[in-house]
Amino acid sequence: MCELFGAVSKEKHNINSYLKVFYSHSNNHPHGWGLARMNDSEILIEKEPVQATKSSYLRERLSQPINVKCAMAHIRYATIGNVEYNNCHPYLKNDNCQRNWCLIHNGTIFSYPPLNKFINFQTGDTDSERIILYIVHQINKAQIKKHSPLSAKERFDLIDQIVTDMSKGNKLNLIIYDGEYMYVHTNYKNSLYYLDLDDFTLFSTQPLSEEWKPVKFNTLLAYKNGSLEFTGTKHSNEYIDNEESIKYLYRIFADL
Repeated sequence: MCELFGAVSKEKHNINSYLKVFYSHSNNHPHGWGLARMNDSEILIEKEPVQATKSSYLRERLSQPINVKCAMAHIRYATIGNVEYNNCHPYLKNDNCQRNWCLIHNGTIFSYPPLNKFINFQTGDTDSERIILYIVHQINKAQIKKHSPLSAKERFDLIDQIVTDMSKGNKLNLIIYDGEYMYVHTNYKNSLYYLDLDDFTLFSTQPLSEEWKPVKFNTLLAYKNGSLEFTGTKHSNEYIDNEESIKYLYRIFADL
């Protein structure tokens, strides 16, 4: 299982201490690390297909202050997709209105046919990359139909529909950033937590200190400037490990 980290704030904050604890978990997630730093619509991504604690680049990166309003980080335990640069998160894709979309994913898509056609368009071979390609494709379709960019609420409602549908039978822990809002979703219990520090909210697969609380379950959330802005549909698509899914992952991992 991969691990996710997100930060969203009204003002810039230094996140080095949180990142150092987060990346220290990579002994159990050795197949790559990634970091996205956001300055409104500008998104800067750094990543490598190596264990975070063994990366001299990341060690040097964390020796310098990382002050951001928004950021996302990922450490990868490969289930679907080889250990290579193109399979490292975060993924970045822009829509036809030049809005940048950035995604990190912890989970597995066992079956969701609408993603299948994007195998021919992705640069790597993970199900996670197909998710962001599909989301941006749906955003583009809606904007073409409207003949203008979607509003914030229209974007949220569309992502809510997609996530609710895609979460059926699939493990779908996501953090997505669209240049304005950070979307968060979990449907796997005890696998995503948050820390609220007044206009500065952090998310992590594992608590990074003692004050963290579980993220609202089976519900898409959207944050802006560190505060919760939109709450989506409360669905019942909890993912629970079962024998068949474990066998499926074992077969795939054996081929990496």
